[in-house]
Amino acid sequence: MGQPWLQNFNPLGNAWLSTIAAAIPISTLIYFLAIRRTAAWLAAVFGFLAAVIVSLAVFRMPARMVAGAVADGLVYGWFRIAWIAVAAVFVYDVSVESGQFSLVKQSIANISTDRRLQVLLIAFAFGGLLEGAGGGGAPVAITGAMLIGLGFPPFETTLICLIANSAPVAFGSLGNPVRTLVAVTGLPEADFSAMLGRILPWSVLVLPFWLIRIMCNARETLAVWPGLLAGGVTFAAIQFFWSNYMDAALVDLISGIVTLIVLAIFFHRVWKPKSSDPLGDARGALPFRRAAWAWLPFVLIGVFVVIWGLPKVNRTLEQTTFNQPVPGLHLQTVRMPPVVPQPEPQPALFDGAWLAAPGTAVFLAGIVAGLVAGLSLRRTLGVFVRCIARLSWSVVAIMAMLGTGFLTRYCGMDATMGMAMSHTGALFPLFGTLIGWLGVALSGTDAGSNALFGSFQVITARHLGLSPILMGAANSAGGVMGKMIAAQSLVIGCAATGQQGKEGLLFRAVLKHSAALALLVGLVVLAYAYLFPGAIPNGHQYW
Repeated sequence: MGQPWLQNFNPLGNAWLSTIAAAIPISTLIYFLAIRRTAAWLAAVFGFLAAVIVSLAVFRMPARMVAGAVADGLVYGWFRIAWIAVAAVFVYDVSVESGQFSLVKQSIANISTDRRLQVLLIAFAFGGLLEGAGGGGAPVAITGAMLIGLGFPPFETTLICLIANSAPVAFGSLGNPVRTLVAVTGLPEADFSAMLGRILPWSVLVLPFWLIRIMCNARETLAVWPGLLAGGVTFAAIQFFWSNYMDAALVDLISGIVTLIVLAIFFHRVWKPKSSDPLGDARGALPFRRAAWAWLPFVLIGVFVVIWGLPKVNRTLEQTTFNQPVPGLHLQTVRMPPVVPQPEPQPALFDGAWLAAPGTAVFLAGIVAGLVAGLSLRRTLGVFVRCIARLSWSVVAIMAMLGTGFLTRYCGMDATMGMAMSHTGALFPLFGTLIGWLGVALSGTDAGSNALFGSFQVITARHLGLSPILMGAANSAGGVMGKMIAAQSLVIGCAATGQQGKEGLLFRAVLKHSAALALLVGLVVLAYAYLFPGAIPNGHQYW
């Protein structure tokens, strides 16, 4: 075993120059995606190569550690990200192959033929349920594929699904981001959960109006304000209640389910828009058994993913995981102050969760759905093979991006960029929120951003006399709005909607929404810090 390597967050001896150098990989990716409009897989490869060069030449990371970080990222990228995306699209393809999806469209049209309200039902409410169950790109992939099947324009659909996915991210995957905050800070889960439940509902109230305004002009948006308000208020109220008085694990699942039920009843029996914007016509009510059969593939996704996430089941499945130290990397890179209170060796374990990964649950849901729908096993597997072939370049892009993300983490580039925002004094509540936003944009997950910057947020908050609970939660809440511009989110969204090659255009379209919503969250955090500090759980207890 070699000598430990200490992360240096200012390798060039100048904070500005070191920050610029650390930003080269992500800047390279953005340049090729958004300006040169290069294919996503190629832009991802260029960004990856830039990360390797910067880590070796500027940050002086040993080559064996660079190789180990990349290998760790590739293993994680397949099992935790790419596998979920492939499996989610596979389930959708099975529903199309079996003829179920045509009935799904009919069942939605029976609730409302108005495309504005269909977006609220699928992208907002059903997507929130899926994020709570498993996350990992599946909500964008599944809701995007569903809306495409209903006849929505592909590019607009991808944009809408990415933005809609912001509502539930902080409590996604059965509360994994909150548990990550607890792990890196040692502060109580209940307080982080409650604080997030007091920050995010304000943006959730706005989000339905935001989504529909993307599709329509202001007049057409206001024409359906009762439905938008019903969706936003229901999801926000359940999110607040469950996170503050119950737990963090089931916030999104309960919020999504209740919002779906409330909207279905509201649209079907209580209120209908005076001016309709139809995408299709209802063709008569479906009998309950036919509707249940039509929705079976998507119901099975929720069932399997929830089962996979149950603690007892998950512990059993994790025993099959290939979870070995990464040679030459495990505990060999040391995270240094001021990002952490004292030098902290970084663990590096291969996460080969071939059975425990949510993607496996989704894949099995697809197999069962195909067999129950009357497809033979051979025909169902044939659908899967065609799905793999169609998504092959998207998988390459995801793998390259995860290699880059892991390398920037173990190299310390992520902390260098995050620290650049910490020198903001009284405005740190705003810029700390943007650190979380940047962390998710780089890592692709809210849990990943919390792992990278959660401890740093708490340390800086205490130094500045701010609440550690508020700033830890702000990291996660800001990260919610970075999910839509994360490179792998763009790739997954484009893959699911048949928009491969348009990732750069999508990034440019979604960036303004991401930045505006992140600023909105930052303003809410500022208000809690200076105007309503009494609303922060446990006040000064952790200061």
